[in-house]
Amino acid sequence: MCELLGMSANVPTDICFSFSGLRARGGRTGPHKDGWGMAMYRDGYVWAIHDPRPSADSDMAEVMSKTSLKCDIVISHIRQANVGAVSLLNTHPFHRLLWGKTWTYAHNGQLAASESLPIAHHHPLGSTDSERAFCWIIEQLQASFGEHEPELNALSVTLAELALQLKSMGVFNMMLSDGIRLYCFCTTKLHWITRRAPFKKATLSDEDVIVDFKEVTTDKDVVTVIATQPLTHDETWQQMESGELCVFDAGEVVCQIKANGLAAAL
Repeated sequence: MCELLGMSANVPTDICFSFSGLRARGGRTGPHKDGWGMAMYRDGYVWAIHDPRPSADSDMAEVMSKTSLKCDIVISHIRQANVGAVSLLNTHPFHRLLWGKTWTYAHNGQLAASESLPIAHHHPLGSTDSERAFCWIIEQLQASFGEHEPELNALSVTLAELALQLKSMGVFNMMLSDGIRLYCFCTTKLHWITRRAPFKKATLSDEDVIVDFKEVTTDKDVVTVIATQPLTHDETWQQMESGELCVFDAGEVVCQIKANGLAAAL
C-alpha cells in the first residue's frame, strides 16, 4: 500500500516537518519505494513535483523536506506499486481541469476490475487503477452537475457516493483538492490532527526531529495535517472511520459524511 499526506491551513504554511516524516517511509522506515510526488496550492494555483525514485533516496525530496514553500493546501504521496510500472507517468498526485480549477488527486489502495470504470473524455496518461478512478470521478461530477460547480454539501454528498462505489471495488483511501478545499475519504487508514493555539512541541515518529510550533506560528494560525499513519508520537491524532468523507477548508473541518450517509456541515 501507498501512503498519503495532506495539509489544509488558514495561512500559507510549509509542510517541511510532516514531509520529513513521510519521506523516511519511502524506502527507509517503510516499503513505499516506487516514487513520490507532491502538489502545493497557493491562492488556488498549483505547483507539483513528481519523482519515480524512492523518496528516502531522492535529492529532490531532500530539498523539499528543507525548503519552506508556504502553501494553503498540500497533497503528497509515496508509492508502493501494485498496478502499473514504476514510472513518472504513474507517480501521484494526478491533475485534471474541472469548473475552471485544477483538481489534484492521490489514492492509496488497490481496486479490482478498475478497467470496467467507464470513461469517455478524461483518459489516463499512465496505467494505474488510481488514475483511472480519478478520471471516472471527474466525469461523474461533470455528468452530475454540468458546467456549474455545486455548493459544498451537494458536491460532498456526491463525492461520498462515488467514493463508496470505488470502496466496493477494493481499498480506496483518497485525497482530492480544487485549491480551496481538501476532500479526504477513508476505507482503511487515514488520521488527522488540527494544530492551533496554544501550540506545542511535536516529535516525528520516523525521524529524530522535534519542532516547537509556537516558534513558527501566530495565535491565529490553524493547520490540519492528514496522513495514512500518524507522523508524530507525542500528539493525539483522530482516526477517520471506514466510509467517511471529511472536507477541510482553511484548516477547519467544514463537512463530514459518515458511512451511513448523514452529512454534517459544520
